[in-house]
Amino acid sequence: MGVTQLIEDYALIGDLQTAALVGRDGSIDWLCLPRFDSAACFAALLGDEEKGHWRIAPSGGGPCTRRSYRGNSLILESVWETGSGTVKVTDFMPQRDRAPDVVRIVEGLSGAVPMRSTLRLRFDYGNIVPWMRRTNGHRVAIAGPDSVWLRCDATDRVKTWGQQYTTYSSFTVAEGEKVAFVMTWHPSHEPQPEFIDPYEGLEHSLHDWEEWAARCRYEGPYREAVLRSLITLKALTYAPTGGIVAAPTTSLPEEIGGVRNWDYRYCWLRDSTLTLGALVAAGCTEEAGAWRDWLLRAVAGDPEPTCRSCTGSPVSAGFPRRTCRGWAGTRGPGPSAPATRPSISSSSTCTARSSTPSIWRERRACAPSRRRGTSSSACSASWSPTGASRTRACGRSGGHAGTSCTPR
Repeated sequence: MGVTQLIEDYALIGDLQTAALVGRDGSIDWLCLPRFDSAACFAALLGDEEKGHWRIAPSGGGPCTRRSYRGNSLILESVWETGSGTVKVTDFMPQRDRAPDVVRIVEGLSGAVPMRSTLRLRFDYGNIVPWMRRTNGHRVAIAGPDSVWLRCDATDRVKTWGQQYTTYSSFTVAEGEKVAFVMTWHPSHEPQPEFIDPYEGLEHSLHDWEEWAARCRYEGPYREAVLRSLITLKALTYAPTGGIVAAPTTSLPEEIGGVRNWDYRYCWLRDSTLTLGALVAAGCTEEAGAWRDWLLRAVAGDPEPTCRSCTGSPVSAGFPRRTCRGWAGTRGPGPSAPATRPSISSSSTCTARSSTPSIWRERRACAPSRRRGTSSSACSASWSPTGASRTRACGRSGGHAGTSCTPR
């Protein structure tokens, strides 16, 4: 059974190296760790909940009453109004020093609300169920090179248990109380990662985004919506190299029921240029310089018979298209793992005289496979009256419209 939520029901959070999609029901249904082009550990967006997700919501379930981003940031706040009280869940990914973190803070606003967390980790696009164990009071999931650490700052008030390869937590938050969960990805062969303070991370993340947003020079109509769009575009930049992905997702159809549901987490010249045009017009010029440097590195050397990735390593000249069986897909045919054949035309949407280089290193662009995928895709985001960015699937034929959130 496929996911019933519409693509516009997802909001974007990210740390400038990867991104997650959070549904109105409080479920993170898409997340690749540690990079945009890594394999997904939450992939319910393309299949069902067995492909991996993390939901935190009132025990009664249901979509949130309202949600919005805090100020000029990528910090998402979702509010549920229930019969027993009101609760808020704050989701964000602080810009990292090394390890990526997903922080979820539950805060009671009124009354007392029973809450439930359901964490179903499935590495490699839902293909690998990790081992879960306890270490020093933390939950640790390990599978091959990947490990995920789950921490909670209120273990005395939170009951946590495992059942059917899923980690559950139940607790109640009263007015003024807070419970924070932090999920940290880490290479499984390395020692325990350094943990962040979730509340300090919240303040730092808010400061980082507000500081960046203050550089926006746009003062025309709909400034709030324009600024929100620019923040979304900024979230699609890959900070270590300056590359810009057209989208953080794969296999979302360009049209409902269509077959063009490929993996587009690549840095496309056309899409990146549209993104940069919007950023530069608003006064954000540093991104243009970083992307230019990325492009020069990506195309350096002889492009025949291979192209070069951002690291300078050679990339195969072509990729076979492959359909991933057993996946429900998003409101249509199951995901395919494409790989657009390379073009050497300078007018191509790919990098001139080469096929599409990845944001970090090229891998087979196959979602549910044993290898991590690269790619990129494009989608425009519409403005929600609540302040949260709402997205819809769209084609690659035109209007980026200055925003990009939940691409295919």
